Amino acid sequence: MLLNTLDWTLVVLFLLISLAIGVAVSRRAGSSVSEFFLSGRNMPWWLLGVSMVATTFAVDTPNLITDIIRQKGVSGNWFWWAFLLTGMFTVFVYSRLWRRSKVLTDLEFYELRYSGRPAAVLRGFRALYLGLLFNVMIMATVCLAAVKIGNVLLNLSPAETLIIASLVTVIYSSLGGLRGVLISDFFQFIIAMIGSVWAAYVIINLPEVGGLQKLMNTDTVKEKLDILPDFSDMENALAVFIIPLAVQWWATWYPGAEPGGGGYIAQRMLSARDEKNAIGATLLFNLAHYALRPWPWILIALASVVVFPGLDDIKTVLPTLDEGLIQHDLAYPAMLTFLPHGLLGLVVASLVAAFMSTISTHLNWGSSYIVNDFYKRFIHREASQKQMVNIGRASTALLMLLSALMALALESALQAFQILLTIGAGTGLIFLLRWFWWRINAWTELAGMIASFVAALYFEFLHERIGFTPLETYAQLLLSIGVTSIIWIAVTLLTRPTDLQQLQQFCLSIKPAGPGWKKVIHTLPVEDQNKVRSGQGSLSVEIFLVFTGCITIYATLFAMGYALYGRPTIAITLGTIAIAGTVLIFYIWQKMIKQKPREEHLANLVRSVENNGHESNRSDLEGTSSIDKELLKR
Repeated sequence: MLLNTLDWTLVVLFLLISLAIGVAVSRRAGSSVSEFFLSGRNMPWWLLGVSMVATTFAVDTPNLITDIIRQKGVSGNWFWWAFLLTGMFTVFVYSRLWRRSKVLTDLEFYELRYSGRPAAVLRGFRALYLGLLFNVMIMATVCLAAVKIGNVLLNLSPAETLIIASLVTVIYSSLGGLRGVLISDFFQFIIAMIGSVWAAYVIINLPEVGGLQKLMNTDTVKEKLDILPDFSDMENALAVFIIPLAVQWWATWYPGAEPGGGGYIAQRMLSARDEKNAIGATLLFNLAHYALRPWPWILIALASVVVFPGLDDIKTVLPTLDEGLIQHDLAYPAMLTFLPHGLLGLVVASLVAAFMSTISTHLNWGSSYIVNDFYKRFIHREASQKQMVNIGRASTALLMLLSALMALALESALQAFQILLTIGAGTGLIFLLRWFWWRINAWTELAGMIASFVAALYFEFLHERIGFTPLETYAQLLLSIGVTSIIWIAVTLLTRPTDLQQLQQFCLSIKPAGPGWKKVIHTLPVEDQNKVRSGQGSLSVEIFLVFTGCITIYATLFAMGYALYGRPTIAITLGTIAIAGTVLIFYIWQKMIKQKPREEHLANLVRSVENNGHESNRSDLEGTSSIDKELLKR
């Protein structure tokens, strides 16, 4: 289906605005590496939060959700809904730790946390492994969705779609750096949300669908509406619900949902003005990503079940489409062909926005690894700021080219999603524990990364070919996690720990909480021990906030769903739980913010008491409560 003049005008106008943003901030972006990759570490929470959401709103995301719903029903979304637990741990536990690290990239963290040659090897290896291999695979899935949408809506060949979409994205992201990406993301996210909501409204009211009420009462749709899976089919329940919630969220590494934070999420936290803005940004991201955004896509996916019950129906409507591209995820762009002109142009612009926001972030993030963690660290340590910015811009173009080529080898978004999950299986717990257990070392991460990658290759290419019975995806995931975990735990216990001096410096910089660092903290001078303890916060309260946040966001997500299903009693009940959870979170959070100055005041008083024997000057005790004075005496 070709766009008319109005549609093309909207699309071209959107592209010109995106380019203008990149050009407008290009001079500032090119002034330094910190500015190009972290926008000067001075970004507000709302801009960073929206940027994270825009990045995860990839052009392949609606396709992926459509694929899941058509095959597994709404409950199949627990594949990715389970990652909310990871996200909330990032909000309340890890965001402040990342902000304190003050590194340029999350890979620079390795030489802050670990010591010696193993730390350097790990940093360089992951720079290429994540920045090139993994990052290219992620962007290839986004490019694959762009190819399908370009073929269906614009009658473009795969090469034409990739050339047009990639060229504009590379230009503005290489010119504007992270600041250009953040500002563009904000603009693009607004367009993307307007387009998806408006499209869902129009599609639901098509004569073929008959409105929301009729859609929800169609037999083929009703069987897909359950938010929880059918537990009488235990194999399906294991695959889509039990394993994602019990294991997958903490054991696997997936971009945007990394256990402990990482990747472009860490990049956004590192560019925040302070710890408070880092927390606010990640909280906004998780709320919008899981609770506010999915339902327009879900509704369109359900409508596609009515209009296109099977793949043959899609093929009948789109007879000229390459047969290799016809998978369930194609139902989403196929539904968009029903949109009227004008709205079609806006929706195409919104999909272009989704593509550009995701790709531009991954280009900037991947390029930061290549420049800071490989080129500067191992090739040219004395490189100037200008040289590194130029290398960053060149690597941006290279990453885009490799991603476009890889996209031509993939078939569906769900296929790519499952491959990525398997590659990261078993490594997630390392990224959680390295902040809270001193014994984790560089060899731990190297062993886990290599083991998970080898396991993924085995199941993808060898398992069936050498005669073994095919395994379900969840079984492959569990086996990969088990084997990888055994290997990295053994390597951890058999290899030399990180140097004590490095661990002590890490404690002073990050102030990690929990019993896993007591052995190291006790080796510090008393004054330094007090410094660490004064900034640790309360890990138990933070974990309580994590689970309160999960309940709140899940309640919000499902309240909206049951309202659309026409079940107001359940919707109101869940909405009340969501409101109560929100009030509780902000009440505790405000108490924590007020508690911090008190903790700092007490730490100063402790140092004063130590320096003056057992007495402190009267001026030191002014403003100190009777409870705090009693604590000091003890």
